This record gives sequence, C-alpha cells and structure tokens, in this order.
Amino acid sequence: MIHDDDTRAPRRPSTPPTGVRSLAPGGEIVPVNGVDLCAETLGDPGDPAILLVGRSMVEWEDEFCERLAGGSRFVIRYDLRDTGRSVSYETGDPGYSLRDLVADAAGLLDVLGLPRAHVVGSSGGGWIGQLMALDHPDRVESLTLIAARPTAPGPSDPDLPDHSAEIMAFIMETARPDWSDRAAVIDYLVDFDRALAGHARPFDEAAARALSGRVFDRTANVPSSLTNMAFIDHGDRWRERLPAISAPTLVIHGADDPFFPHGNGVALAEEIPGAELLTLERTGHALPRAVWDVVVPAILRHTSGT
Repeated sequence: MIHDDDTRAPRRPSTPPTGVRSLAPGGEIVPVNGVDLCAETLGDPGDPAILLVGRSMVEWEDEFCERLAGGSRFVIRYDLRDTGRSVSYETGDPGYSLRDLVADAAGLLDVLGLPRAHVVGSSGGGWIGQLMALDHPDRVESLTLIAARPTAPGPSDPDLPDHSAEIMAFIMETARPDWSDRAAVIDYLVDFDRALAGHARPFDEAAARALSGRVFDRTANVPSSLTNMAFIDHGDRWRERLPAISAPTLVIHGADDPFFPHGNGVALAEEIPGAELLTLERTGHALPRAVWDVVVPAILRHTSGT
C-alpha cells in the first residue's frame, strides 16, 4: 500500500518503440476494430505511451493530460463507443460487448503502431483495463485502475460494497432532462457529477459545468453515452482471474467514492499480485483538480519502467 506522500525513487525508464503515429490535436477519426473512433495524442511519440481509457476523451482533462505528457509520456486519449465523436448506437440497444471495447483499446494501439502501452483505466474504463491485462497481456506494460471495481455492471459481489443509497436514488429517481435542451442536460450532468463527488470536499461546480458543456457539444447521443454501458453483453466474470494479471498494477481509489466504494479498490489491490493501493482521502468517484498533484506523479512513477 502507498500513500499520498509516497516519495519512492522512480523506476528506470523502459525503451520506447519507434515508428509511432501521432494524431492531431482535437482528435482524429480513425478506423479501429471495424468502427470509427475519435482519438488524440499528446507529447513525444518517442516517449513511453500511456493509454487513457474512460468514457469521452475530454473527461481526461487537458491540463491533466498535459502534465502527463510533460513528464515525458506519449499520452493517448479516445472516445469510447457511444461517447464523443466515436460511433454511436441507439439508447438501450448497443451493438457491441465489453470484450469489443477491450478489442478497441488493443486495436487503437495497432493503429498507432504501438506494441505495448501503460494502460490507465478509470471507472468503467477500469473493466477494460483489467480485461486487457488478462486477455492481451503482451499489450499492457503496466496497469493503473482508478475508481474501478472487479465486477461488471449489476449487483456487486456480497463481499464488496455496492453503490451508495444516495447515488442510486439520483440514478433511479431524478427526472431525465429533455436531451435536446443543452442547458437542461448540462444541469443534469452537473448534478450527477456532484452526487458522484461525494461530500468530503467542496464541489467545483464551475469546472463541472464547463466540462459538461464540452461533453454535450461533442456527443451525438447523450443518453446512450450515459446508459449503454449497462446494457452491453459483459461476458464471463473475471474477478476470479485477477491473480493471473502479470502487469505491474497501481490502484487509485477515493476514500469517499459513493459509486464504487473504497472496498472495491481494496479488493483489486489485494487480488492482483503485487498491486499497490493509493487511497485518496476526501475524494469521491472522480479526480478533482485538488488531487492531481498526487495522482500525476504517482502515475509517472508507476509508468517509468523497471
């Protein structure tokens, strides 16, 4: 286990690959695994690659990515299916599975000419990261799991804490907005972000509102982007396979996460061999700017090689 003030020396950098493709600022549409995905790269393609896996790529905020790139990393962020400028499906009827999303991540590395990358998965992106490390171990240099859990959508395992009553009340009882009304959708997204953030630290509404506006403006079908992950075929369980993960793993989890409570991060760190746990005090499901001074150096240390 590691803590916010961990100051261990960085590991020796690994040798980066050559012939890597860069993508234009703002993102490019690229064919990956039979579909069109929007992806962007930042930094020097000769540096070790970090693949950020979340939902819409802009949820990996610009300055966060720039800090990683400034630490001599080649940063890749992309829109998952149903988010941003990537391929979109009807709400409640996604034409893909969780394993397709895993194949997308591996396929994006192929498009960029990268044999391997340091994979950083947040929330549902953590499921993709775990399965990528299990099913494509040769593509994963290291694994970082942020606010993730070892089970797919649906009821959690009995030994794991499930979504808080408050977050479930928001999801199940809050009236949905008119999805064509930009202001109403942004209000809804901000309220959802506030619920995910928990109550341990002040909520930065201005930052959440700006990000929600960017998400709305780039998303073809907002309700699909919010809900289709729950409707996809998630395939077989993988928690029992976690001991087979060989990639060096860092688990980052907020102590006050109401969506995937902290015990989920503890389980990941205990069940993945050699994994380290970084607990972020007073932190919910997201990564507020206040913790970037801890999280970015931790990721840079973890991805610095062996």
